[in-house]
Amino acid sequence: MEIIFEDTNLIVLNKPAGVSMHGGPNVKGETIVDFLLEKFPEVRGVGEDPIRPGIVHRLDKDTSGILVVARNQTSFEKLKSLFKSRNIEKIYFALVCGRPKERAGKITFPIGRDAKNPTRRGAAGGHARIRGEREAETRYRVLKAGDVYSLLEVMPKTGRTHQIRVHVKAIGHPIACDRVYGGKNVCCPEGAGRQLLHAQSLSFSFPEGRRLKFEADPPEDFMRVQSMIFD
Repeated sequence: MEIIFEDTNLIVLNKPAGVSMHGGPNVKGETIVDFLLEKFPEVRGVGEDPIRPGIVHRLDKDTSGILVVARNQTSFEKLKSLFKSRNIEKIYFALVCGRPKERAGKITFPIGRDAKNPTRRGAAGGHARIRGEREAETRYRVLKAGDVYSLLEVMPKTGRTHQIRVHVKAIGHPIACDRVYGGKNVCCPEGAGRQLLHAQSLSFSFPEGRRLKFEADPPEDFMRVQSMIFD
């Protein structure tokens, strides 16, 4: 686990793909929470849920990249407020199936729980019935495009569960190798073993007036696949 930054208030990690945020019935191996409690035991009790100490936002198990953690309760409350008020800028890289018609766009389908499978999310207007839909907004621009795959820079403005994965699927371009939302026959480059989504950067003011930006380049598997496709 790579520590990008730490001070008395924040811990910023470069999360590897394949690592779960916290334990659960079907979780194997070390989790982010395990690492935090071993390396930063003071985070125990920080936050609102003892299962997720210090965790203000989350990345899916197979998503890599920047993750910010609160080191104390005051920082947790401040970060939570920043996320809630959408004052944190998030940038992801996503390798998706196909070529979007527009070079840049905005996806605004509301997102809710799949009525048949509550562990999954769905977009309003799609084929699945959803419940408890909430507004969601994702902006994107195409960085590289091919007939089979395209590389997108994705900027979610809201923070719904699985938002990017659900939204790009809703416009017909699921994330490569994402078999949950793209289906069992989703496009998947040879040698790729996970959904190709990476949290590239987070930027925000903390404390107010001090702008922080944290970045992590995509890991080796993401870069290898990208080079194989576009170079």
